[in-house]
Amino acid sequence: MSLPVIHLVVAARPNLPKIAALWHALAEAPPICRPLILHTGQHHDAAMFGQHLADLDLPAPHIALGVAAGAGHAALTGQTMMAAEAVWRRDPPALVVVAGDVDGTLAAALAARKLGLHVAHLEAGLRSGDRLMPEEVNRCAVDAVSDILWAPDRATAQRLVDAGHPRGAVRAVGNAMVDSIFRARQRALAQPLPAGLMLGGYGLVTLHRPSNVDDPAVLAALLAALGDAARHIPLVWPVHPRTAQRLGDTPLPPGVMRLPPQGYLAFAGLLAQARFTATDSGGVQEEATALGIPCLTLRDTTERPVTLEAGGNRLVTPAGLAAAVAALLATPANPPQKIPLWDGRAGARMVAHLREVLGSMAMAA
Repeated sequence: MSLPVIHLVVAARPNLPKIAALWHALAEAPPICRPLILHTGQHHDAAMFGQHLADLDLPAPHIALGVAAGAGHAALTGQTMMAAEAVWRRDPPALVVVAGDVDGTLAAALAARKLGLHVAHLEAGLRSGDRLMPEEVNRCAVDAVSDILWAPDRATAQRLVDAGHPRGAVRAVGNAMVDSIFRARQRALAQPLPAGLMLGGYGLVTLHRPSNVDDPAVLAALLAALGDAARHIPLVWPVHPRTAQRLGDTPLPPGVMRLPPQGYLAFAGLLAQARFTATDSGGVQEEATALGIPCLTLRDTTERPVTLEAGGNRLVTPAGLAAAVAALLATPANPPQKIPLWDGRAGARMVAHLREVLGSMAMAA
């Protein structure tokens, strides 16, 4: 009997380390299915996609929809749904796995469910409470249509059950981002730092959320805050393409080094060797906490409250950033508490659940 085919959907860069955890766990376990990577195209260039495939030891996508970002949320979602539907009408998989909360994730989940395909959501249950955040809308909608919900921690899994999802559909598997950062840690630490930087002697900055970079006044306030923080310690900032468009020719403050987008290993190396990170990225909050790097999150809310509870992350305003940096530098580094299930075994737990699910599907067929 041939193995069932499952499609692992990747749309944007943040999806790749999550899917990589499942891909490698499937490769290391006795065969239960034939996984194929389907790339929607939301991120597609070398800086935001291609180099990450190589760094994460992932193959080139088996299926490419070719729907690139740039036309707005509605157009990207609709075009991706149509392209995915065309592929799945011709050759439907037994299961579609979607990861995270980007527009391509939502589009694939909706297209699959409307065709009657089973959907698994990797990184289910995250909530920031900010309904103006596009990713928050996507998270809620993807969870609502998914048959299998893989949560990164027990509290998040319980939240899904409390919200009415069947207990048997929900599984606390751990954090897939942590699997990938642990797998890459030694190679990341071997990455050379840019000239002028040394281990523990800089802060790492990432900013790309629309709420931070789309409003010129908000972005100007953040630049001023980074300038104040850089008086205490040099900062290095790999600038996301979205943010680069908003910055244009605006010079960065003294003490802030601008870098182009980094590959997965290069960025992980910068993070692992930093004194701290200041970010608005959900994934960086997780990676920093797992690596024991203090994280200052430049947002009002986070969908990863477990990182706050562990002591590795705190929310700060632009106005409070410099003081937070000064306080952090004045105290010895204090590793956060270990988060249960964030142990590099999320992929193995997903495979164990998949074995149960696929076995039940085979018996019902």
